[in-house]
Amino acid sequence: MIRISKKTLDDLEFDTILNHIAEQCNTDLGKSKALQIVPYSSKELLHIALQEVFEYKSSYLNDSRIPNHGFDSISKEIKLLNIENTFLEASNLKRLVSISRTVNEILLFLKKNTELYPFLHKTSSQLPLTKEIINLIEVIVDKFGEVKDNASPILLRVRKEINIVQSKLNGSFGKDLTRYNSLGYLDEIKESVVDNRRVLAVTAMYRRKVKGAIMGNSKTGSIVYIEPEATLQYSRELSNLQYEEREEIVKILKDLTNKLRPFIELLEQYQEYLSDIDVVSSKSKYANRLNAVLPKITENRELTYKDAYHPLLYLTNKAKGEKTHPQTISLDQKNRIIVISGPNAGGKSITLKTIGLLQVMLQSGMLIPVHEYSRACIFDSVLTDIGDNQSIENHLSTYSYRLKNMNYFLKKCNNRTLFLIDEFGTGSDPELGGALAEAFLEIFYERESFGIITTHYANLKMLANELPNMTNANMLFDAKTLEPLFKLYLGEAGSSFTFEVAQKNGIPYSLINKAKKKVERGKIRFDKSIANLQKERSKLQKTTSSLKTKEQKTEEEKERLEKTNERIQRKLESYQELYDSNQRMIYLGQKLDDISEKYFNNKKKRELIDEFMKIVQVENSKRKKQSVKQRAVEKAKEKKVVEEVVKKVKVIREKKKEEKKKEEKIEQQKPKITLKIGDRVRMIDGKSVGTIDTLEKGKAVVNYGIFTTNVAVDQLEFVEPKKK
Repeated sequence: MIRISKKTLDDLEFDTILNHIAEQCNTDLGKSKALQIVPYSSKELLHIALQEVFEYKSSYLNDSRIPNHGFDSISKEIKLLNIENTFLEASNLKRLVSISRTVNEILLFLKKNTELYPFLHKTSSQLPLTKEIINLIEVIVDKFGEVKDNASPILLRVRKEINIVQSKLNGSFGKDLTRYNSLGYLDEIKESVVDNRRVLAVTAMYRRKVKGAIMGNSKTGSIVYIEPEATLQYSRELSNLQYEEREEIVKILKDLTNKLRPFIELLEQYQEYLSDIDVVSSKSKYANRLNAVLPKITENRELTYKDAYHPLLYLTNKAKGEKTHPQTISLDQKNRIIVISGPNAGGKSITLKTIGLLQVMLQSGMLIPVHEYSRACIFDSVLTDIGDNQSIENHLSTYSYRLKNMNYFLKKCNNRTLFLIDEFGTGSDPELGGALAEAFLEIFYERESFGIITTHYANLKMLANELPNMTNANMLFDAKTLEPLFKLYLGEAGSSFTFEVAQKNGIPYSLINKAKKKVERGKIRFDKSIANLQKERSKLQKTTSSLKTKEQKTEEEKERLEKTNERIQRKLESYQELYDSNQRMIYLGQKLDDISEKYFNNKKKRELIDEFMKIVQVENSKRKKQSVKQRAVEKAKEKKVVEEVVKKVKVIREKKKEEKKKEEKIEQQKPKITLKIGDRVRMIDGKSVGTIDTLEKGKAVVNYGIFTTNVAVDQLEFVEPKKK
């Protein structure tokens, strides 16, 4: 059974986290639930809650976004449904339709996307999906929240009669308005509405000349509002019909309300479900603000928070544009307790609170701002002793209160406990308080509890150094400037830098020296040794940082070269494809030229067609059968490749123009070789090597093996002489 006390939550300022989450909620019920969040008492429920938040957060990156879950509270409607002989108005019924439709939409969506959101779907699958509520209401109420005319035959008849009477009333009133206005009896505004009735705005001096019922007058008394005599009868008839209409509507709504009463429990479940989804959604929004993730939850007793941020400090600094320093801390069976020491204002307490708050958040079903490779187990209890905690009500001093708290720790501590104690042992005589703190720490150690404490006591630092499963740690300080670096270093106790800090703040050296004489020499030497070790480590840290920077630069250069190599490889492949394509076209062109020349000489069409069909059949045998769509895609790909290659070729040609000019000059200076039949040659800027078959009038027929071509001699480049 997992139990985390309210004191622990207060010490870690968990209520501020809840306020932040409540601000992200869309509904009032969701906000109320968010403010009541506490750590889960069951690992199974916690696992489901964490997965739901993780899935909801991941939905922001998916194409399938979870539908809107916003709704208006139906608590009032549910109360009315629970009272006999009451009925819901049309506006109340529209809320029931809205919440039913919202739930149905989410249930259908999660059913369709079970693979993406397995845990959210599992929770939703407990709710029945029904359109009966919507269908019952929409038969009676329209989309504007009004009862439909055809809700009953009586209502349809009454409303038709109302329209007829209303039309007669308007016609009669219009005639009187025109007549009295032409006589000049009416004010500029001509008409108005009093008690939902149209009235004439008659100038006071003519009120006796207009027949009808006086319904009132203006504030100044200059206008008298009169309902014309001719319309009075229609008004009375209209009022009677409207009363009859209301009676029929009430009857219809009562009947509909009675039909909805069996769904009270389902409607309660719908509202509960949507408010729960609202809390899950707000947790995921808060996780986005913090760049929070779900660390690996392990059954082993292990806590490894890498690059952990204090959520409240992170958001505050982010708003100010300041940097927040993350901490990395690890607890396991071989290192159960960490003793953090060092001067004040170095970040010891913040580190302690960061670990505690993140653990409580995680056990309350929230994602936390740590590196994704972090690991955490679930503790049965998290015990804290942070801050002054002086109790005025109970007349307890700080030390008395802390002793009372330590007694509580002794009752609760076991191997499934995480304890966090700030300034352990303070509040009493340093030697006696330190000795008592050491005794407490030994008991926590023997019970195999996990914990982090901060202290200035040397005996606790020495104890951490002596026990195998306890580790010293300190918050790093710049040894020269004594400025905090806000970075936790494991494996070494921290110096308090008491005299160094005093000297930096202008305390006379003579006074500091006097103080040193009053302290045991061994303690000063111990503290000085720690300070020296920290200075040496600071130097090593800088060297390591420099080496890491160089290593990173080397890695970046390696990556850049690999990308360049890959790009060059792609270019070569593109050129090869283009070259192969061109060679094929040249071959086909040569074949067509040969059969054309043959036909020119012998004029034999059949032979021409046979030769041509052979070429076509050979080429078709190389082709794969493709659909029209596939051919279009292939052509588009080929076109794209060709365009890219052409662009690259143009760029390369531009770059090589100057090189060509230089090469031409060099070639001109070289002694010219007279080409002969049988010499191996290639075209200038070409790669394929062929043999000269014939030479005639400055042209040569070059045989490339699979084809021959006519080329100008000055376009050829000598490769090697004819083999004898």
